[in-house]
Amino acid sequence: MATGKVARRTAVSDVAALLDSSEIAALIAELDALRWTGRKGLGTRALVGACLVKALFALPTWTWVAALIAEHPGLQDALGGTPSVWAMYRFARKLRENRPALEACLDACAESLRTQYPDFGRDVAIDASDLPAYANGQRYVSKNGPERERFSDPEASWGHRSAVSTRKGGGYYGYKIHAAVCTATGLPLAWRIETARRQESNFAAPLLDALHARGFRPDTVAMDKGYDNNRVYSECEERSCEPIIPLRGVRGKQVALPLALGGRLFPRIPRHSERFRTLYRGRAAVERAFGDLKHSYGLVPLRVRGLERVQLHADLTMLARLSLALIRARAVLLAAQLNRLVSGSE
Repeated sequence: MATGKVARRTAVSDVAALLDSSEIAALIAELDALRWTGRKGLGTRALVGACLVKALFALPTWTWVAALIAEHPGLQDALGGTPSVWAMYRFARKLRENRPALEACLDACAESLRTQYPDFGRDVAIDASDLPAYANGQRYVSKNGPERERFSDPEASWGHRSAVSTRKGGGYYGYKIHAAVCTATGLPLAWRIETARRQESNFAAPLLDALHARGFRPDTVAMDKGYDNNRVYSECEERSCEPIIPLRGVRGKQVALPLALGGRLFPRIPRHSERFRTLYRGRAAVERAFGDLKHSYGLVPLRVRGLERVQLHADLTMLARLSLALIRARAVLLAAQLNRLVSGSE
């Protein structure tokens, strides 16, 4: 019981610290400037705080968020109000209509994290993960029944996912999140949502371009065998990034190939070298990041429909993840500075 109370107090203090951070405060100020004339509603700080609460408490719906805040005095004090579920829905629409403001906040968080971690974004890993839709994609209404005439989420599509733990692999209806993750910190750097049928390797170049737009110039990018094709290698080399990809169809250890100037068969970092193996082991960072986002930050289960709404849901989840990592890094730095001051005074 005591452990649960401490965890809840920590979560409340995290929400307050996030809202007071310069990056989130800038987002609140920019959204406040977009307020239209008319009857004054709930403050933007409370609504942005509700978005953070949704991710930090891994809550699937705005209804759950409104209920938690309504019965939690600590959260009400941190947010400065008690937003209703309808206010949250309206605010989500406002965020979709003003996406550049949210993107600027995410860019600011990434830039601030780069100042905290010297190797942030130097080596990255790229992969995709399934996001099952909040809809039924079956062709028929029932077994041997009529064909379905209307789908609740027509923007979702059928795709394939691999087996994980006790879950069998196979087809699913929904979306995919494609992400580039820093292998040193495990933090996401760039991401995008696509329908499930889109092939993963088509988005390696767009993710690298998104990294460049945020000021990151990775030296290497690790990907699994699904990205092993000539186009991906060319796209990486055009962006001055060394691909770390095992050959498809080769079992066991990668064969030792002669050194050359690049390309799929003769990469600049030889596959049989210890450096290649070390860099490829870093690819596990993207798998851990997906698991963390799904199970600890509420990325799944989806309770929204449509590509635009799923993208906003992913963006808000990433905002909570990055901003929380940022304030904790700043807290560690502050504690280290205080320790040095105390040691110097003694």
